[in-house]
Amino acid sequence: MARNDLNGKVVLIAGGAKNLGGLLSRDIAKKGAKVAIHYNSSSTKAEAEKTLAEIQSAGGEAFLYQADLTNIENIKKLFDETKNRYGGIDIAINTVGRVLKKPFAETTEQEYDGMFDINAKVAYFFIQEAGKQLNENGKICTIVTSLLAAFTGYYSTYAGAKAPVEDFTRAASKEFGKRGISVTAVAPGPMDTPFFYGQESEDAVAYHKSASDLGGLTKIEDIAPLIEFLVTDGWWITGQTIFANGGYTTR
Repeated sequence: MARNDLNGKVVLIAGGAKNLGGLLSRDIAKKGAKVAIHYNSSSTKAEAEKTLAEIQSAGGEAFLYQADLTNIENIKKLFDETKNRYGGIDIAINTVGRVLKKPFAETTEQEYDGMFDINAKVAYFFIQEAGKQLNENGKICTIVTSLLAAFTGYYSTYAGAKAPVEDFTRAASKEFGKRGISVTAVAPGPMDTPFFYGQESEDAVAYHKSASDLGGLTKIEDIAPLIEFLVTDGWWITGQTIFANGGYTTR
């Protein structure tokens, strides 16, 4: 099977029910992959079932798996269930994240712990489990944020908890590379999804729209093809964080 061909591959997507993850699940299934679609809780169940139904109605193959991945045993169970169903896993994509916009001085310990559990801890142990369970020449990709290249306030726990993923990505690429496994991270700009709008005022939305060189917010349709490239033809890119934001931030 060609390295750059999704047909017949098994793809596990954490947070694969809606928004960017849902688009990835649908697109990848259309290209002939078998997809494990993870979602976190009952509040996302309807959207997960809709995504699954769309895949199946188009002739694709997928299944749903609900779990809170901050319990790292559930990460192992997710990978185990996917292997049990499909015999192996070729690609693992983690779109899971939580955003919090709050002044540094007002952030509570509980908020700090929750943000780092979801954005850093889940990312670490997802990459770890992927490194253990992926087939040879597998691919791992994690979604981070373009705020990693920003100099701004109010996102200390969000950008701060996503920042370690760059180091996780570099370390994993060194350790897993001998098996042909590439490891990348993608850092979108503010995305035009409910994930973004829940935190922002009208003035902040207007600013974010004006801040990118190409104009407007990042669309999930701009990011999904990049991720699909990195886990197929772009496999030679490894240990890198790719900032895809229309010129919103850079290093």
